[in-house]
Amino acid sequence: MITGVHHIALKCSSEDQYRKTKDFYTNVLGLSVKREWKGGIMIDTGAGLMEIFETGGDERGQGVIRHFALASDDVDEMAEKVKAAGYNVFIGPADIVIESDPPFPARMAFCIGPVGEEIEFFQER
Repeated sequence: MITGVHHIALKCSSEDQYRKTKDFYTNVLGLSVKREWKGGIMIDTGAGLMEIFETGGDERGQGVIRHFALASDDVDEMAEKVKAAGYNVFIGPADIVIESDPPFPARMAFCIGPVGEEIEFFQER
């Protein structure tokens, strides 16, 4: 029986990309390290884990996962931290209403992470 998402995994294509990715998630976004081993790390997102591998080989383009969303209580602050660290925020921050029943108001922003992953910062309103 499924009880939730345990973790998502990112594969880095070089040692340098691994260091940048680890720095992005821990220092720029402020997430904490749950465990670390030679060539890998698990970072606590608060509602699940993110696993980052150093041994990815070739760079990969965007696959079947369009993006992942990290819950935030301050989307604007997260977007500013990402911009200050030199990463591209390509949508928002913006207030949106997802047309559903009932309507779903939120604030969101999207950025590109160190390995080309699309990250959404999402705040329910």
